Amino acid sequence: MAGFRRFSVPEYHRLTEIGVLTENDDLELIEGYLVLKMARNPPHDCAIQLVSDAFNSVNPGGWCVRVQCAITLPDSEPEPDVAMARGTARNYASHHPGPGGIGTLVEVADSTLLGDRADKGRIYARANVPIYWIVNLPDRQIEVYEQPSGPTTAPAYAKTTTYRAADAIPLVLDGVTVTTFPVQDLLP
Repeated sequence: MAGFRRFSVPEYHRLTEIGVLTENDDLELIEGYLVLKMARNPPHDCAIQLVSDAFNSVNPGGWCVRVQCAITLPDSEPEPDVAMARGTARNYASHHPGPGGIGTLVEVADSTLLGDRADKGRIYARANVPIYWIVNLPDRQIEVYEQPSGPTTAPAYAKTTTYRAADAIPLVLDGVTVTTFPVQDLLP
């Protein structure tokens, strides 16, 4: 992007430390660019709450549910809607989890669907986030992306499974299915 400056993750952190960027700015760092987060609507917020409640209801030991909290990737610091992170909330008092600390990551998508598939999918695959869900509100389904490529010239997930409202979706952490949820219970 000509005329736009890219920021490193440490530069982004410094901008928040010195108060140039605040929590009121509604920005996240995506591939070095400061990107405005979209406004949320009631179905979006409802889906976030349904997924986080479901994850909390079965949360095995050694994991915590993070809602709209940042994760630190090599060139990005997105704020996924829900993430299962290794450890407890206190483990992240001084830093955000990195990709090795994420079990399953969730974005709820309505107007952001294409960007969540392409842009967020690319950065999560590049960073080796093992499992990435998109709660696809327009199509009333959940898309699950697995087998990330890692840092390649065209990062992507090798496996995609679509779960419709009548299906059950597995919650997988460290390669183990913890439980399954009826998809309809995760959709507003």
